[in-house]
Amino acid sequence: MAGHNKWSKIKHTKAVEDKKRSKMFSKMIKEIMVSVKEAGTADPDSNPRLRTAINNAKGVNMPKKNIESAIKKASEGSVSDYMELTYEGYAPGGIAVFIECSTDNQNRAVNNIRAIFNKKGGNLATKGSVDFMFDQKGVFLFPQGEWNSEDLELELIDAGAEDVELEDGQYTVTTDVKDFGNMRNKLEELGIETTNASLQRIPQNTQEVDVETARKVMKVIDALEDEEDVKAVYHNMEMTDEIVAEVV
Repeated sequence: MAGHNKWSKIKHTKAVEDKKRSKMFSKMIKEIMVSVKEAGTADPDSNPRLRTAINNAKGVNMPKKNIESAIKKASEGSVSDYMELTYEGYAPGGIAVFIECSTDNQNRAVNNIRAIFNKKGGNLATKGSVDFMFDQKGVFLFPQGEWNSEDLELELIDAGAEDVELEDGQYTVTTDVKDFGNMRNKLEELGIETTNASLQRIPQNTQEVDVETARKVMKVIDALEDEEDVKAVYHNMEMTDEIVAEVV
């Protein structure tokens, strides 16, 4: 199956290679702790969200002691009450931006996000302004391994895969949001360890801009991703080869 996931892969690669590792670890730790508190158990076998969070942390080479410390802290009740919030806006060039947050202070989160948009030439929009431009999908990344690609693809389609793409020794598998759990279970059944598994917002259509506008858009994206309350940022800018070479 052909891929519409190029942007997702670029985003993931950029996050791993370019962002400050300490920021990434901080967000991974928060997700681990929230996963424990939400489910009321620190047992990954009975807590799928925690299991996914641990695998994602391992995928960016977070030290084992950091993971264990986060689980212990959450188990002892030393975790704030976090809210899962979303915000929508526009970056320069009219590029749609969708932001997912996990925060213990809603006022801080929205004020900081609004300030970034205002400072960098965008604007925070009302709820529902850009949500309809994105589809929520399950996205799984894992190395090729020794699998025969045709056999593996059949297994994954059976578990609900809408798209299977192999590039540079890495699989990217996309599912409908309702099949996220099915795919996670199938990959575990097959003994495949993902480097990342998450629900992502995939743009239904992308918008082309020139390189200079793309630079401005990426400044907005980078600033948002640096915010401690922000879990993920999605946009509908067309990531052409030229733009990737210049700004990613």
